[in-house]
Amino acid sequence: MSSFPYRLVATDLDGTLLRSDESVSDRTRDALAAATAAGAAHIVVTGRAVPWTRHILDDLGYQGIAVCGQGAQVYHAGEHRLLTSLTLDRQLAGLALSKIEAEVGPLALAASRDGLEGEVLMGPGYRAHEGPLPYVSYEDPAELWAAPLTKLYVQHPTLTDDELTRAARETVGGLVDVVMAGPGIVEILPLGLSKATGLSLAARRLGVKAAETIAFGDMPNDIPMFGWAAHGVAMGNAHEELRAVADEVTASNEEDGIALVLERLLAA
Repeated sequence: MSSFPYRLVATDLDGTLLRSDESVSDRTRDALAAATAAGAAHIVVTGRAVPWTRHILDDLGYQGIAVCGQGAQVYHAGEHRLLTSLTLDRQLAGLALSKIEAEVGPLALAASRDGLEGEVLMGPGYRAHEGPLPYVSYEDPAELWAAPLTKLYVQHPTLTDDELTRAARETVGGLVDVVMAGPGIVEILPLGLSKATGLSLAARRLGVKAAETIAFGDMPNDIPMFGWAAHGVAMGNAHEELRAVADEVTASNEEDGIALVLERLLAA
């Protein structure tokens, strides 16, 4: 076997590394293990905050650094501690929300609180995804702003995710960043924050450069990561905006798309 051509393999979680049941296939686990044995590091780069990511990392036996919360959190899985954490300016976020709602009408809201044990709060009308991820419901809007936040989630009763993201960016693009991270998941983030900023911080700690990185993803929030990495691979199930900027498109997350690329590179 020749040496692996990249020193860092960056993978998104949902829709990329994880299948729909939140599992990682044996084939993908084996391909990642072979890549690391050949000298590459594997790093998870996810929109999920640490509390929604930790159980997956533990199941993988993951001991290294992970980038969580769309780049807001750099987390050491082996030591179970935050290395860096960036929070959303709540006053600025409140202003952004008021401007968006003045443009498109009332929004349903949720928020991710900062910290290793930060709760996800969900307000009236917010449509939670089915699954085991914990959240806390709230009725009083003051609860949303009672503690530091890494991000806000917004939903609209009639606009599609693409329409809401576009309208929000046009309205408050100079105040905050707005990304679509998955079906029904439109997020408001600190201005300038992206998976690329978090990944660059983590890579610096590992002594790895962008030119030595291959990245896998499926949604528009992965676009900055693809722009940073030397090679971006979109999953077969990826959003059209990500496919348009990808260096290649592999099979879907259900069809071991990551493994197919890594196996090819390892055999080259």
